[in-house]
Amino acid sequence: MTTREPLKHRAGRWTKEELTRIATADDLHVAPFREDGVTYGTPTWVWCVVVGEAVYARAYHGTRSSWYRAAVRQGAGRVHVAGMVREVIFEPVPEDDPLQAKIDAAYREKYRGSPYLEPMVSPRARAATVRILPRDEDTNPTLSQP
Repeated sequence: MTTREPLKHRAGRWTKEELTRIATADDLHVAPFREDGVTYGTPTWVWCVVVGEAVYARAYHGTRSSWYRAAVRQGAGRVHVAGMVREVIFEPVPEDDPLQAKIDAAYREKYRGSPYLEPMVSPRARAATVRILPRDEDTNPTLSQP
């Protein structure tokens, strides 16, 4: 088995309306590409937060999570969230990035009261944080409902 280079795509920007919808949504499903770089993986429901102009997600099981490994390896895929389907890129966020504290705070605010919150702000999940950005709008129109 050979190791593929991650797909390279240009990041676009979420609109303010999209970020507002995503910030309150609890239905983000990620589907990174499979090894062939064309076929989408099985959509996986994950928690997400908005910090600044980007969307972030963490893998509950940390870097062992299959969706996280595929997202980092392939660098691209698709998300379903807030009634939208978007082609996206995934960028790992280093565990020691100062942005992690803001992501933690966003998780604490959005998911306060959940018994799953503490694991999502733990070092294990923090190590498996990705920034999710839409692919460049020139090649990434908003897709229709799934």
